[in-house]
Amino acid sequence: MRPTRRLLWAALIALGLTALLLPFAASDGSLLALPWIGLGALMVLDLAGSIRRRRHLALEGPDAVFAGQTASFRLHVEPSAPPDMIAHFDWPEGIRGPSALRANAGESSLELPLEGCVRGAWPLGQVWLNWPSRFGFFDFIARAELGRTVTILPDIRPVTQGQIDLAVRTSMHGQKEAFAEGEGSEFHQLREYVAGDSLRRVDWKRSARQRRMLSKETRAERNHNIIIALDHGYLMREVIDGLPKIDHAINAALAMAWAAAVGGDRVGLFTYHARPHSWMPPEPGRQVFPKLRHALAGLSYESNESNPTLALATLQTRLRRRSLVIVFSDFVDTTTSELMVEHLGRLSRDHLVIFIALRDPATEGQARQPAPSLDEAAQSVAASDLLHDRRIVIERLGQLGVMVLDVRPDQLTPRLVSTYLDLKAREVA
Repeated sequence: MRPTRRLLWAALIALGLTALLLPFAASDGSLLALPWIGLGALMVLDLAGSIRRRRHLALEGPDAVFAGQTASFRLHVEPSAPPDMIAHFDWPEGIRGPSALRANAGESSLELPLEGCVRGAWPLGQVWLNWPSRFGFFDFIARAELGRTVTILPDIRPVTQGQIDLAVRTSMHGQKEAFAEGEGSEFHQLREYVAGDSLRRVDWKRSARQRRMLSKETRAERNHNIIIALDHGYLMREVIDGLPKIDHAINAALAMAWAAAVGGDRVGLFTYHARPHSWMPPEPGRQVFPKLRHALAGLSYESNESNPTLALATLQTRLRRRSLVIVFSDFVDTTTSELMVEHLGRLSRDHLVIFIALRDPATEGQARQPAPSLDEAAQSVAASDLLHDRRIVIERLGQLGVMVLDVRPDQLTPRLVSTYLDLKAREVA
């Protein structure tokens, strides 16, 4: 409880009345006490009419929220809120929400939107309630514990909502099912030769035995190895569009793993920062997906610089057959990325490599915006230099045979899944 400005003004008024009564209180000083007695009586009445029993709070909502998702919670106040009550919140690092909410008189529940920002289990902590007394002479301040922990998990909504299943099954089993030719394709069936078929499809030996032209049909081979290589060093902690880069990468990696599972391929996981961190050998996607989700949900946010030289060399020694390797990493400039580019080029000689480069919309906007001052001009030039270095590195990777997806965070998952489906249909991997 603390006094308010209204009480200060009331005290000043009582002081003014005391000054006015001075000429009349020459013989009797008790007259001067009347304004203060009146003020004291008002204060007692104010406190008596305002003090109530302790308020209890209960938070209703989900126990887990996806990273980047805004979930709706309800804060229940018992007994109901007094007039002009304000609830002040102190949110942990991994959760973003309103700093304060105002409740109407008699309202017993408040709508509370919370957004998951950083993976992990986050205790919601304390709430400070602030409301004025009936006459406004005092502000009451009460502290309450929410007693809830909310877990922020990687976002798998594209999986749970069936978007990935629809995309993969449409690609593999649509009306225009594609059958890929060439080395590594899987035999499907023999059928009668139809005019217009490629002569490369004709099975001459069986045609001679059957004395009729027979064509071979092939279909996309399954059981490819898909390796997800995740860098979780300090550069991946940079926040873009409300989430760290590593969380955008994890969300896309899980969507890709599920697409591979539906497509019948095998998925493995390799994580690294200053040194190789974890290795999960390729397994059938549906079996390994729960393990992947659990492993990626607990992936740490490292403050050390990554060592792509050691990591990619270690990964190359663990790959026993040709694989599709998807590398989620980051770089600053051409100098620091030199070793990474070199080892990605070596890896691409034996494997198909996709490098994920997340674009920062803020940096792009800063490079394009007009510069009315010298400081802003310097920032714009620095942003342009960063983008120029980035283009050089991406072009070098392309020349070395590495496929680069240079996309914004909101485009990452659909672009990655569509690229995988295209590669699978063409039997490139």
